[in-house]
Amino acid sequence: MPATDSPPTDAAPTTLTPRLRLVLVLLLAAQFMLAVDFSILNVALPVIGTSLGFPLAQLTWIGTAFALCAAGFTLFLGRVADLFGRRRMFLGGLALLAVASLAGGLARSPEALLTARVLQGLATAAVTPAGLSLLTTSFPEGPLRQRALGLNGALMSAGFTTGAILGGLLTDLLSWRWAFFVNVPVALAVLAVAPSVVAESRPERRPKLDLPGAVSVTLGLLAVVLGLTRAGQDGWTAPTALVPLAIGAALLLVFHAVERRVPAPLVPLDVLRRPSVAWGNAAGLIAFLTETSLVFLLTLYLQDVLGFSALAAGLSFGVLGLGTVVGGSVASRVIGRIGSAPTLIVGGIMQATATAALLALGAERSWMGLLLPATFLGGVGNMLVIVGFMVTATSGLADREQGLATGLATMTQQIGITMGTPVMGAVATAAMTGTGTAAVLTGLRTAIAANVAVVLAGVLVGGVLLRAGRSGGKGEGRGRSDGWGKGDEIPVG
Repeated sequence: MPATDSPPTDAAPTTLTPRLRLVLVLLLAAQFMLAVDFSILNVALPVIGTSLGFPLAQLTWIGTAFALCAAGFTLFLGRVADLFGRRRMFLGGLALLAVASLAGGLARSPEALLTARVLQGLATAAVTPAGLSLLTTSFPEGPLRQRALGLNGALMSAGFTTGAILGGLLTDLLSWRWAFFVNVPVALAVLAVAPSVVAESRPERRPKLDLPGAVSVTLGLLAVVLGLTRAGQDGWTAPTALVPLAIGAALLLVFHAVERRVPAPLVPLDVLRRPSVAWGNAAGLIAFLTETSLVFLLTLYLQDVLGFSALAAGLSFGVLGLGTVVGGSVASRVIGRIGSAPTLIVGGIMQATATAALLALGAERSWMGLLLPATFLGGVGNMLVIVGFMVTATSGLADREQGLATGLATMTQQIGITMGTPVMGAVATAAMTGTGTAAVLTGLRTAIAANVAVVLAGVLVGGVLLRAGRSGGKGEGRGRSDGWGKGDEIPVG
């Protein structure tokens, strides 16, 4: 099933041509917009509740409805993009996002808003893996792809932070509705230019879609994400959490059994058994889980301990966002010198060290002098892990498998983002004995310590096993035959 529009290996571009530069800008703009959508409504939730009459207990469904669809359907739609055309799926998803965002901004009832969020989640599940597939098939393995994935990872992580800042600004200066409307012009601009710039990529022969596998994995992921979300709200022993988690686990076991038997599986098990795919995605899951949950924990610290407003707390994360941009910018150079598996280890140690420094935080605002540089360095380390994960999990696969690989990577990202807050929130809540600032600090320190332990245990073990498996530790892209100059910088002249 060769991809009809993918250039052969010996004809792969070795420099960033004007056309590739425009492709990169378009794809990154779309991915950044999707990342912003994950957090842009967080600060605005109380205002939305008052405006539309949302019950306080139901406000979290504004985020949950989006996350459920974004995580649950991404693997299925990533595979559909492989079979029926990645550009087609990318453009269709963007069109749906524009319509859903317009509907959300015009919503006059909770039902209309939640419907718009569901459609936004489905659009994200379509656009993200298709966009990543187009990115990996447009750029050859090696420094060009590493640089593109580095920028993509940096902008997606920065988008999560930017969403919190932008949501506060739009809500305070204009209206919460602009948190939806802002997507529309960006989506329309990409839709206007992309068809003439981004080449279609799809297999010559269209195999039969694995419908039983698609149904079981989609429903299983939906149930798991729902269970994790309910666990963060109701507790880990609540039936509302345990029942969907059990159903999700059972459905994923059904999915595994189906994939062993069907002639054209949705996820070939030999791909999942590759160390680069398995351990690369494990490292990525930990990277997204720990850093997004840290943002949640520090939001509690800034507002409940230091007394910052929601907008001021959001602006404080601009330093973290800057760290992710720096990390994404240097990640390809680090990978080019030491390989992706060692980069996972270096980034994990850096992230864990910076996060461990936050255990010293106290109840005075002077501790911002520690928080800001620590979050900056943690953002750099986290982005090294994320880019290392993206490069590892999408390398060594044929173009026809890139939709599957990027679908898995996107699913890992969405589940990590969804899992982080309920898991670390439950740890913090369990450790808060008593009331007052001291109790909040105790709970936050316990959760931060757990965050550090997860980073060290997961990323280091995964990195070592990746290196032992020779799946990314041999210095991908070490040679300079790609035409890049010293320091692996993209030619811009």
